[in-house]
Amino acid sequence: MREKLTKSDVEKIEAEIEHRKLVVRKEAIAAVKEARAHGDLSENFEYHAAKKDKNSNESRIRYLEKMLKNAIIVDESSKEDEVGINNTVELYMEDDDETETYRLVTSVRGSSLNGLISIDSPLGKAVLGRKLNDRVYIKVNDSYGYYAIIKKIIKTNDEKEDQIRRF
Repeated sequence: MREKLTKSDVEKIEAEIEHRKLVVRKEAIAAVKEARAHGDLSENFEYHAAKKDKNSNESRIRYLEKMLKNAIIVDESSKEDEVGINNTVELYMEDDDETETYRLVTSVRGSSLNGLISIDSPLGKAVLGRKLNDRVYIKVNDSYGYYAIIKKIIKTNDEKEDQIRRF
């Protein structure tokens, strides 16, 4: 599946790749060399653990590079009165008679436990591009959905709030 990423997402992923290649890779190689020097490799736990860490780092680099290669770059700008990517939205849930707050993000940054909702989720699809006081239907599956009203749209500065989750 092709991930939808913003330009800032791409920059953060590129920074992580560079860090893993220049810092983590060197540390992992050094750890493998040091563990190998301890002798018999068949019973050397440190060697196997160091190799596993090194391979894990290389896998993560390949995963991130593949993600960037196949990514769809999406524009995070939106009109002032419209819900867009990286905006915080306050929703009144009619069924529960409660107000909930979420921030819309790209799928790679989604974390519902932290209030970060993917634009590809049912909720994200329902509110993206909608306006203040719009009543939206959030279709969860073929037989269930619910209504919400957009009560507030807060334009979020992505740079300040991006400490929440690292790729």
